[in-house]
Amino acid sequence: MAKKDYYELLGVDRNADKKEIKKAYRKLAKKYHPDVSDHPNAEEKFKEVAEAYEVLSDKEKRARYDQFGHAGVDQDGGFGQGGFSGQGGFGGFDDIFDMFFGGGRGRSRKNAPRKGADLKYNLTVEFEEAVFGAEKEITIPRTEECSSCNGSGAQSSEDVESCAKCNGTGEIKFKQNTPFGQMVQTSTCDRCNGTGKFINNPCSDCNGQGEVKKRRKVTVNIPAGVNDGSRLRMSGEGESGKNGGPNGDLYIVINVKPHKIFERKGDEIICEVPISFVQATLGDEIKVPTLDGRVKFEIPEGTQPETSFRLKGKGVPHLNRRGRGDQHIKVKVVIPEQLDRDQKELLQKFADMSGEEINPEQKGFLQKIKDAFGM
Repeated sequence: MAKKDYYELLGVDRNADKKEIKKAYRKLAKKYHPDVSDHPNAEEKFKEVAEAYEVLSDKEKRARYDQFGHAGVDQDGGFGQGGFSGQGGFGGFDDIFDMFFGGGRGRSRKNAPRKGADLKYNLTVEFEEAVFGAEKEITIPRTEECSSCNGSGAQSSEDVESCAKCNGTGEIKFKQNTPFGQMVQTSTCDRCNGTGKFINNPCSDCNGQGEVKKRRKVTVNIPAGVNDGSRLRMSGEGESGKNGGPNGDLYIVINVKPHKIFERKGDEIICEVPISFVQATLGDEIKVPTLDGRVKFEIPEGTQPETSFRLKGKGVPHLNRRGRGDQHIKVKVVIPEQLDRDQKELLQKFADMSGEEINPEQKGFLQKIKDAFGM
């Protein structure tokens, strides 16, 4: 059976450089490798592209192939007799392992130190506590190192032995024959589950786990100026680390209760203050609520409804920096719903002096419409 053209097998042009050939081969090798491919003829396809790459990646073999075809490379054994040398641009075993298994260097082991898991806690605080800061004590459930066995998982130090199957490494290496030649692969030891140790007599308090569930009290320092949804990070207050690794972190999510009279927008405080129409007209000195207590404030005469005034520096402290926001006083003019006879007469006199006509008995609603449209 005639062999296929090497350039066609790799899908490259006859003028392709070494880089293009290597790229095409790596792509096809991944596609047809017997350990990962579902193609029915994966092994055969893999051997074909590997043979093509062996020839075209070698300058001298490629020159002979270009001149004499398959006959020019078969006479010295080519791929079939010489086997794959691993020197055609891969740089040895590490590159082969990188190509098929995602990298052979820096692989994690079960007995390597690992950081513990992070925890999250939702903390509800009062409005004033978020503004000025507070200290709160909370209780969190978390995993901690067993104090009885100091995290070893054994009843005593004599009960821990190095795993005989993996010699304490947590890994088992085995050789496998592939089209490239013999490869060494590594897997987690099934006897010790990658820990590298074997416990003959597990700790009775943690059942050999080396850790236990506990409820721990933690003091949270809430800084002044936090807002609803703010997150505070408490380093090392999360789950315990593994194999001597550091603890995880605890994240506190702040939920702020709404206030009865204050509204917060960023570091600004909004407060609605009711005044009478007489105070709005004539002006007055009133006391307004602030986060620091009640303060005197001068309402100027002729103040219109919905007017806002600013109290500088009476807002929320800026988080992690100096200064505070401002408080905005929004005036709400309250109109009396019921007046006695004397009050009505006084208002009528004021209206007459101002040239206003407000007596509802003089003109009804329908009459006002007639007057407005000339009916």
